[in-house]
Amino acid sequence: MKIKLSQGELKRQRDALRQYERYLPTLQLKKQMLQLEIVHQQNVLRVKTKSFHEIEVTAENWSGLLVEAPDVRQWLIPEKIVAAKRNIAGIDVPVFERVDFEPAEYDLFITPLWVDAVLDTLRDMVSLREEIRVIEKGVSILKHELRITTQRVNLFEKIKIPEAKDAIRRIKIYTGDQMTNAVGRSKIAKNKTEEADSDEVVV
Repeated sequence: MKIKLSQGELKRQRDALRQYERYLPTLQLKKQMLQLEIVHQQNVLRVKTKSFHEIEVTAENWSGLLVEAPDVRQWLIPEKIVAAKRNIAGIDVPVFERVDFEPAEYDLFITPLWVDAVLDTLRDMVSLREEIRVIEKGVSILKHELRITTQRVNLFEKIKIPEAKDAIRRIKIYTGDQMTNAVGRSKIAKNKTEEADSDEVVV
């Protein structure tokens, strides 16, 4: 990195270093928060996925009976997927709330009683599947932000701060040498003046 070896550049580098060192802890905290939230969301995802597979097994036990019932697939299509947003370390992450379905309308007199239970089970599966998708989307957003934040932390820690410190050190050495040289020149000039004065006195 080429820098100007001047007092103005020294001030600029010192100001930059202060800014980097002030901003770095905020970035490090954000990185930590994102990492913790990703771990938390991945744990939730595992639990939800396990629940989904358990309900799937239950639903498979009903599959043989469904041939005697009306086609329930039409009542399993989500009418609306409701999700809110939660702010995590300055990032909006989707949070699943619920799935709305159209009311199931069938003849209660000719439809077996267990159809209600089957429909509830299958709707739970659909809701869980949509919740898993929302969580996966949230984790993806968090991971993307973590990558960016980690890059910034590394940029500050490994490049910007060391560069600024090195520039300050080099400018200080240079200006120190300049001052030493100036003092040396001043002494030489003073000695020459004193010698000239003493020569005049001798004459």
